[in-house]
Amino acid sequence: MGSIGSMNRPTEGMLMGLVQYPVPIVNSRRDIEANIDRICEATVNTKAGYPGMDLIVWPEYSSQGLNTKKWVSDEFLLDVEGPLFQRYAQTCKENDIWGLFSLMERNPNKDQMPYNTAVIFNNKGELALKYRKLNPWVPIEPWMPGDLGQPVCDGPGGSRLSVCICHDGMFPEQAREAAYNGCNVYIRISGYSTQVNDQWMLTNRSNAWQNLMYTASVNLAGYDGVFYYFGEGQVCNFDGTTIQQGHRNPWEIVTAEVFPKMADQARKDWGLENNIYNLGTRGYVAVPGGVKECPYTWVKDFAKGEYKLPWEDDIKIKDGSIYGYPTTGGRFGL
Repeated sequence: MGSIGSMNRPTEGMLMGLVQYPVPIVNSRRDIEANIDRICEATVNTKAGYPGMDLIVWPEYSSQGLNTKKWVSDEFLLDVEGPLFQRYAQTCKENDIWGLFSLMERNPNKDQMPYNTAVIFNNKGELALKYRKLNPWVPIEPWMPGDLGQPVCDGPGGSRLSVCICHDGMFPEQAREAAYNGCNVYIRISGYSTQVNDQWMLTNRSNAWQNLMYTASVNLAGYDGVFYYFGEGQVCNFDGTTIQQGHRNPWEIVTAEVFPKMADQARKDWGLENNIYNLGTRGYVAVPGGVKECPYTWVKDFAKGEYKLPWEDDIKIKDGSIYGYPTTGGRFGL
C-alpha cells in the first residue's frame, strides 16, 4: 500500500510526520535552549502546513546534540518534568498534535550515568509514554541501559505506539517485545552516521515484517564537522514493504498515512506468515494448538542471566576504553 503523505488524516488511521532534523551543533546550555525553541517553532509550522497531522516525530539527539565532550555534564542534561523540556508538552497541547521528542535525561541516581530517553506527549500535552534506551550503542555511548522495559501506549487513529532508539532497532528481539506487548506502530528515532545506513533501512523493514506491524523511523540529517547523518525517514508497511522513503535532505518532512487496524486484522486473519503467532505455536497442523515449549538455548540462558556466546572469551572490545571511557563503571565526567 502506498501513501501520498496527505495533509489530511485518514478516516480510520493516522497521518504522521518524521522530521529529518539537521544535526545540531551544541556547545552550551544556551544552544540547547535555542534548539528546543527551533523544534517547537517547527512543530507549530508543520502542523499549520499539515492540519490533519496526528503525530510528529523528532530524531534522537535533536534536543541536545552529540557533543561527546560534554554530553554527560549536568549543563547538558534535561529532566522530563523540567520547564525547558515541558515546552514540548505545551506546544503539543496548543497545536492539537502528538509529539515524540528526544532527551539525554539526568539520572535520579546521581552516582550513575544519564539515560538516553524518548518521550511521547499526547495532543493534550500529557505524558503518554516514556522510554529509556535499552541498548546504548557500545562502545561509543555512555548511557545507562534503560530500566523501563518496552512500554506501549494508545495513540491516535487506533495505533498502539512503542518506541526504540537508534541501535535498539538492530535487535529483532526488542521489536518482538514491542509487538508482544501489543504495539502495532513501532517508532525508531536515531542519530546514526552513514556507516550503517543500509543496515538501518534493512532492519526497519524486517522488524515490520517479522511482527506484522508498521515501523516509522527517522534519523538526523546533515554534517556536524565529523560525520554525515543520513536522514532517510522511512515508513514500512506490516508486510515489510516501504510505504515512504525520505532522502538525505536536512529538514525534509516525511509524511505517511498508516492504518493500524489493518495490521491488527492481519495478525488475526493471516494463516501463512503469521510470524509472531507461529513462534509460540510451532507445528499446530501436526500438534493441535502447537508446541509451546521454548526450543531456543539462548532464550533459556538469557532468562537465567547466563547468556554467553561460544566465542565470547575471544571478543576484543568489551568496554568503552577505545573511546576514552574509564572501565571502573559508575558516574564519570567528560
